[in-house]
Amino acid sequence: MRNLLAFVWKHYFVFLFVFLEIIAVLILVQGNSYQGSRILRSANRFTGFVYNTSGSIGDYLSLKRANKDLSDENARLHNTARSAYIITDTSAFLTRDSIYQQQYYYMPARVISNTTSKRNNYLMLNKGRIHGILPDMAVVSPAGVVGIINEVSDHYSSVISVLHRRTGISARIVSNNQVGSLVWDGRNYRQGTLMDVPAHARIVPGDTVVTSGYSHIFPAGTLIGTILEYSQEPGSNFYTITLDFSVDYNQLKYVEVVQNLLREEQETLEESSLIE
Repeated sequence: MRNLLAFVWKHYFVFLFVFLEIIAVLILVQGNSYQGSRILRSANRFTGFVYNTSGSIGDYLSLKRANKDLSDENARLHNTARSAYIITDTSAFLTRDSIYQQQYYYMPARVISNTTSKRNNYLMLNKGRIHGILPDMAVVSPAGVVGIINEVSDHYSSVISVLHRRTGISARIVSNNQVGSLVWDGRNYRQGTLMDVPAHARIVPGDTVVTSGYSHIFPAGTLIGTILEYSQEPGSNFYTITLDFSVDYNQLKYVEVVQNLLREEQETLEESSLIE
């Protein structure tokens, strides 16, 4: 308290000056309506600026939470969408317990590291084994295909990006149902290549390309991109098709890991068929 009084006494000229200035402004405002209105407008503009700035800062700081909420909501919607289910009912009875059985389960995750400039690119997610993440699960975003889970630890997982030499995702052209294999040539991270599409197929730039569902990893119909151009090498029976990716892989923040709940059953049946 003594230090405060000493400070005030040492600078009392400054405090006195400020006090007298306030008195002078009040007298000016009350005695002259024009100056009063100008000062009031200036004060309102300053107050509005302060509130607008503080509101913008608050909105920016809340974006992280809002994005996470949107990612969680996307996962919940995917888990209830018809595309996550298969029809299992074959009964001719009128009374049925259930027609649809869930095949795909979506788990939201956040991207904590990502590369797009290398020949083989990876992502790291903030979810791992304790969250139910396992190798060979699909990774998607609201815009489309992202990659495949490669390795997992208890709390983190590594993802082989679509931008990788090992990429070989089975894809389908929506307009004609022709199936090919998606690869990446290591150059432009916004474009990929669709291989092994028969040359007799009708290809139209702008057509949509999605996952075929043949791999048991990605749900059928997950967006990959659109056809930009195509060519055919002399003597080849297949097209080389350039795609514009639907996902901007350099801006990924939130993704969803997709578990095929029936994958083991599908693979067991395939293995038994091969043995026979």
